[in-house]
Amino acid sequence: MPNFLLRYQGGKNPKTQEEIDATMAAWGAWMEANGPALVDPGNPVGMSKTVSASGIADNGGAAPTSGYTIISAADIDAACKIASTNPIVAEGGEIELAEIIPIEM
Repeated sequence: MPNFLLRYQGGKNPKTQEEIDATMAAWGAWMEANGPALVDPGNPVGMSKTVSASGIADNGGAAPTSGYTIISAADIDAACKIASTNPIVAEGGEIELAEIIPIEM
């Protein structure tokens, strides 16, 4: 089965302990529901930079990454179905999803 990279953009930063608890519970439920598909449950990420031929920018570009997950799914449609239930979507964030193409080096 192919693997897919879920790259999170946006979402909320919980500020109160109640918000943190609710966020962690939502992510825990999502991970439990999709456990067999999780290749790497991922993590949030810190500040991003954009590296290009014209230099390095500190802004992370038009859609800075806020975290990632790697899942296994039958195809991209099945991966999209899993992604659509991710808590970041309910928080107003987005997920860019792409198949990881294995190559031999």
